Amino acid sequence: MTKLSILTSCIALALTGSVFAKGPSEQEINNTLTYQDIFNIEYAANPVVMPDGKQVVYERRSMDIMTDSLRRNLWTVSLDGKKHLPLLSDTKNHFSPVFSPDGTKMAYLSSKEGKVQIYLRDMESGLTARVTDVNMTPSNMSFSPDGKQLAFSMFTPGKSAPLFSLDFKPKGAKWADNAQYIDKTLFQRDGAGMKRPGNMQVYVVPAIGGAPRQITSGAHDYAGSLAWTLDSKQLIVSANTRENAEFDVFNSDLMAIDILSSKITRLTDMSGPESGPQMSPNGKKVAFTGFEDNGKSNQIVELYVMNPDGSDIQRLTPDLDRSVGNVKWADNSKGLYFSHDNDGKKHVAYVSLSGKIKTKTDALGGMSLGRPYTSGHYDVTDNGQIVYTQSTGVRPADLAVVNKRGKVTQLTDLNSDVFDHKTLNKPQLMEVNSSVDGRRLQAWIVTPPNFDPNKKYPLILEIHGGPHTAYGPEFSTEVQLFAAAGYVVVYGNPRGSTSMGADFANQIDKNYPSEDYNDLMDMVDGVIAKGYVDEENLFVTGGSGGGTLTAWIIGKTDRFKASVVAKPVINWTSMIGASDIYTFMTKYWFSDLPWNDYQQYWNRSPLSLVGNVKTPTMVLTGELDVRTPMSESEQYYGALRLQGVDSAFVRIQGAYHGIAAKPSNLARKVGNILAWFEKYRTDNKED
Repeated sequence: MTKLSILTSCIALALTGSVFAKGPSEQEINNTLTYQDIFNIEYAANPVVMPDGKQVVYERRSMDIMTDSLRRNLWTVSLDGKKHLPLLSDTKNHFSPVFSPDGTKMAYLSSKEGKVQIYLRDMESGLTARVTDVNMTPSNMSFSPDGKQLAFSMFTPGKSAPLFSLDFKPKGAKWADNAQYIDKTLFQRDGAGMKRPGNMQVYVVPAIGGAPRQITSGAHDYAGSLAWTLDSKQLIVSANTRENAEFDVFNSDLMAIDILSSKITRLTDMSGPESGPQMSPNGKKVAFTGFEDNGKSNQIVELYVMNPDGSDIQRLTPDLDRSVGNVKWADNSKGLYFSHDNDGKKHVAYVSLSGKIKTKTDALGGMSLGRPYTSGHYDVTDNGQIVYTQSTGVRPADLAVVNKRGKVTQLTDLNSDVFDHKTLNKPQLMEVNSSVDGRRLQAWIVTPPNFDPNKKYPLILEIHGGPHTAYGPEFSTEVQLFAAAGYVVVYGNPRGSTSMGADFANQIDKNYPSEDYNDLMDMVDGVIAKGYVDEENLFVTGGSGGGTLTAWIIGKTDRFKASVVAKPVINWTSMIGASDIYTFMTKYWFSDLPWNDYQQYWNRSPLSLVGNVKTPTMVLTGELDVRTPMSESEQYYGALRLQGVDSAFVRIQGAYHGIAAKPSNLARKVGNILAWFEKYRTDNKED
């Protein structure tokens, strides 16, 4: 059989959802995850406890196969799980519910009339009024304590002033578009493309509807949560208003904005980012997150409280050594709930104002459908029950509730129609010691359906991005599709990953990639030691930072039969100025600019190792990616061709850095990876 015919047959098999050495039977195909299943997956997100304290409203998210997009509807479920009903459910998007202080009204965002607008629903009658008529999408809605106003933030376009323009174009003439004149340092944003002139500004609008009034202005972004003072006269918001904000990217502060005069008072002035303000129910304290900037590539985000005027700032989590997020006050104002990662799991914890911390659950997750990143949303009832998106490892997120005694009740079952008749194996924890310094390393193994430990299986090493993020025992469409195709999959958290403390994460500070390579090889060796891996069929892939590490790995070793390098950084020097985060990278990932110290950039660039590469390699990147721009992939593919390496280049159309944003592109990504690996996998080739 020719290579072309082998590849064609492998693609055909991959598109059915399974690839096996002897070819899948019809029953095996029906019992394993397929690409078509991606469009049938649903998951729960953004639970909000309703004012009656007996129900929760949440976003039921699903895939729209006709528009190749995510759909968000609002459903309710009782806290005993017995009553599960639609609130706003149709072909449009309805999301981000917020309740008025008296609980009688619910504001939400909806696309039901075209552009996303704010709507207000009377909870007793079900009657709905449209509140806004704006051209951009509102976000971060917040009711004033008196219930009379809604605050929100919204991108507000500005005007660009080109230096030159032609003024004699004849009427009806068809000329090229005007040139784009750019004088901003950060002129593009992944997910949006070329950054239009303008900024995020704060608005207020009467809750019953009316004309939104802009209360911030200028060339800075006022973003994130909006916290009202108890008298409904001020809003507290985070913004970086320094003149060099594009270079001092972390240095945001909390500002108090007078609603009537728009006067701004700076409340904080720490060296790092202060963000996410949350007013206590009694109005006496403001909680926020942040850190004092120490210049390292990974820094622990702490939880603080202060008085509404910015005085008496206190650290509540100085000894946690884990970054906090998603902060919520307890109803009695005596403490706060927050989420944090620990050893690859996302927790919900409670901290009193005296600093005592208690974990409530470690099972938050299930929302990162593509790859097994930590994730999750939660809310808290008046009596301290936690409603959360639940991680099981083999299903996307459902809702569950845990009471104060630790009893867990599952509230939803959104995917039994897709998964009950299929075989998926849970991620199994494997701990190994680093060969570099003996550090404890965590990895997870997912085995194929009908796994037999007495047989030999090909192995895929899948590497996370970041590099300062964390994988965990989460549901992952990509990993489960790899397993359904007959592979053992291993993924883990090498040094540099979060969830294991600042010291572990900063082992790669100004030194990435480095010994994280050794950690990943230790994980591979740990699986091989179990006896069920075919050492002649090892494969490696990863995206973003994982793509960078994949390219680094194949420049260091020939042990892998094939690799797929997805959306990588290949040349740190060319990356600077091309990425949408280059001012951040030069300040926190390197000690100087590339023209002042070229060698440190080159020494950490996978391109410097391309002369060693013999591994057949596919390069795969989203066409619109500006986080790790297409130019990085183009130069690596060109270098591989010049080096004579068997290689291919896949450009995913309509995709930014987040390829999985479109379900069809998630399927294309996995399908291309598997087809490439099958081309070189030797246990299923015909003579």
